[in-house]
Amino acid sequence: MTAVLPAPRASSSTAPDAETVYRPGFRLDFAGTLAMLGRGPYDPTTVWDLRGMWRTWRTPEGAATLRLNRPSADGGVAASAWGPGAGWAIEAVPRLLGRDDDWTGIDVAGHRLLRDSLHRNPGLRLSRTGRMLEALLPAIIEQRVTSLEAYRSWSRLLRWYGEPAPGPAPDGMRVTPTLEQWRGIPSWDWHRAGVDPRRARAVQAVLAVAPSLERAVERAATLEEAQAALQTIPGVGVWTAAETLQRSHGHPDLVSVGDYHLAHQVGEALIGRRVDDDEMLELLEPYAGHRQRVVRLIFASGFRFQRRGPRMALQDHRWH
Repeated sequence: MTAVLPAPRASSSTAPDAETVYRPGFRLDFAGTLAMLGRGPYDPTTVWDLRGMWRTWRTPEGAATLRLNRPSADGGVAASAWGPGAGWAIEAVPRLLGRDDDWTGIDVAGHRLLRDSLHRNPGLRLSRTGRMLEALLPAIIEQRVTSLEAYRSWSRLLRWYGEPAPGPAPDGMRVTPTLEQWRGIPSWDWHRAGVDPRRARAVQAVLAVAPSLERAVERAATLEEAQAALQTIPGVGVWTAAETLQRSHGHPDLVSVGDYHLAHQVGEALIGRRVDDDEMLELLEPYAGHRQRVVRLIFASGFRFQRRGPRMALQDHRWH
């Protein structure tokens, strides 16, 4: 869940640098499609209010703030953007709202929960941001710690090093640092943010080759090749690559193998009992090509697995 704040009042001095109204041509689940963009309740790049969502971007043209309003009665989504990257942000709106995500080939008729979820959520789409680094770095920070720990670390780093959001964005919003700013973060601030040395080294390994890594991912002939390119970096494994490409490329088939809870969720939803990663992949095999869509349908259904046993303990790496 991301932060929810009152919508700020616009004035003549906050006129957008670019704007549009996007009409998808299909029924759109606005909140469900964009839900994966924010990294928890403290994320200063993503804020929801009653009328829609604010999102900041580090675009190839510079910082940008994007405002997306919930669809109007005629289905149009009003979008406004501020900052040097405003034009890029506006051009990205259709892919953010799932224009390129085609669900026509998915067949879930044989499973009641999936069939009912698809019926109740016909406008669910996979968003595609096109910003690999902005998806990869927080995924590394989320490795092998609780979500709450990772969300706090991400928020601290952006509040310390991020650029204030352009335009009339809610107070406290930030744009992710530039590559040079990321590289300049000293080791003690990674530690102070709660990122242990192993994860900090993985981030630094990515930052050292970020431009060439982005080119390799962009030039990959298939999403599988893009996944393999990410996994050439020490500290970037199957889970991290999947979490990245699900957001940056809207990958319809990658599953976050190694997730602390996902196999339990999928197993109990599909066959009524917990399973491990291997069994989860077997259960999802009939939906090959759409496995991430099936996972999203499970979560959209409202089904939650029964938690048993001790929860993962919160750890604070800042004081040792």
